[in-house]
Amino acid sequence: MDQNEAMSATSMTKPASATPEPKRLPARELLSLALDDDSFRSWDLPLTYPADAPMGASREYIDQLIDAQEKSGSDEAVTTGEGLLHGRRIAIIASEFSFLAGSIGRNTAQRIVAAVRRATSEGLPLVAAPSSGGTRMQEGTPAFLQMVEISKAVTAHKSAGLPYLVYLRHPTTGGVMASWGSLGQVTAAEPQAILGFLGPRVYEALHGATFPADVQVAENLYRRGIIDAVVPPQYIGRLLDRVLRITSAVERSGPVRAPMMTVRDASALPETDVWQSVLASRRPDRPGVRDLLKVADDVIPLNGTGQGERDPVLLLALARFDNQPCVVLGQCRRRQTADQQLGPEGLRVARRGMQLATELGLPLVTVIDTSGAALSPEAENGGLAGEIARCLADLSTVRTPVVSIMMGQGTGGAALALLPSDRVIAAQNSWLSPLPPEGASAIVHRTVEHADEMARSQRISCREMLAEGFVDTVVLENPDAADEPEQFCRRLALALQAELSALTRRPLQSLLTARGVPWA
Repeated sequence: MDQNEAMSATSMTKPASATPEPKRLPARELLSLALDDDSFRSWDLPLTYPADAPMGASREYIDQLIDAQEKSGSDEAVTTGEGLLHGRRIAIIASEFSFLAGSIGRNTAQRIVAAVRRATSEGLPLVAAPSSGGTRMQEGTPAFLQMVEISKAVTAHKSAGLPYLVYLRHPTTGGVMASWGSLGQVTAAEPQAILGFLGPRVYEALHGATFPADVQVAENLYRRGIIDAVVPPQYIGRLLDRVLRITSAVERSGPVRAPMMTVRDASALPETDVWQSVLASRRPDRPGVRDLLKVADDVIPLNGTGQGERDPVLLLALARFDNQPCVVLGQCRRRQTADQQLGPEGLRVARRGMQLATELGLPLVTVIDTSGAALSPEAENGGLAGEIARCLADLSTVRTPVVSIMMGQGTGGAALALLPSDRVIAAQNSWLSPLPPEGASAIVHRTVEHADEMARSQRISCREMLAEGFVDTVVLENPDAADEPEQFCRRLALALQAELSALTRRPLQSLLTARGVPWA
């Protein structure tokens, strides 16, 4: 089973009750699976109970702490330190569930905060592997409030432009899931792990009923766009390595030259009828964003908003083209049908990608290829118009270089939502219009019979947009991308690398000023 198979092992639909409970791996066993051999070095100052018991601890609680140390072989419910992952130095925090169910007391929290702050000060990527029932009830409110301090430390780490990756283990519930367990930029989970805010035992005690077994299982969270992948422990090291290869990629030393068959001057473009471009853009076999990613050197697909929404039309991924890393947002042409168009959920996925690009300091690439946004009561109830507006605002102010690629159809607000950028690359047969030409014809002529005339009169072609300065580079098709999909995508990827290479050499303030936001 390779890593791609491991990441796609999310189609299991059996409820948790139908399969054995996952084995709870001790923290040290997980570290030995994920890290290079004998590379882990602890950052923990040893704790000895009763000497290190929290202030006001009862004798009964102190005895529980002593017993937990003896049974677990660990001095607290979390182990922190550093290790090597394929030779790369990383920081890691791993829960020890056998110590009082991995619960978080004040000592536990102080150890976590110290580790996060050290990782930040030393500029290290941080991996968290929680497995916990939540706050330690024996310590009450003082322990409960430590979740705030942990969240602050994690937020500061991410604000420093450093990766924070989470591997949720069975079980992770309560305050841990509601704080540092849910703040990852990329989040994976063990198969069949129980994950959620509400502990099933608490629900049963409060309501006198059993909590549904399949709600909090990892596979269900994946289906709902809450986590990015379900990955067995033996593969998590490889996934983390791939993510860090992208987020830590070093750009080549020299600028990348634009490939042959790219044009920056409209007069150098062959004159073609825009209606023929419209028809070419609608060919079912025309390459799309997934074909573009096939020529990337590495791709990590991400999933959903992280907040319970996903949209198959909007692809979100980390990618690396040669040594140029980026976050990719793309409209999937083959996932769009008459009944399934880009909706507000997809735009919220896109906004997650914009935030992720800023947090990781990675360039953002948007791929436009859409026949239009969802036109339905559900889309209206979901706030479609507002999400388009927020995408426009976020893209205009995102603190990282942005390149937009027009690959094919570009209809209406769905296209406009991903267009604001520092550079626009267009495929030769791509186009952009407020409505599909048939819709414009219906409004103006009360019939769709004049669609070709409307396409010409509305100046929707990439040639005209290049002449107007709305497009910066056109990648030629030879003569149609559908007839040479791989070659075309390789040219497009090289054009993208050239634009990203130039943009990443410019000061951020220069990019923001050019967008009209000099105050940012």
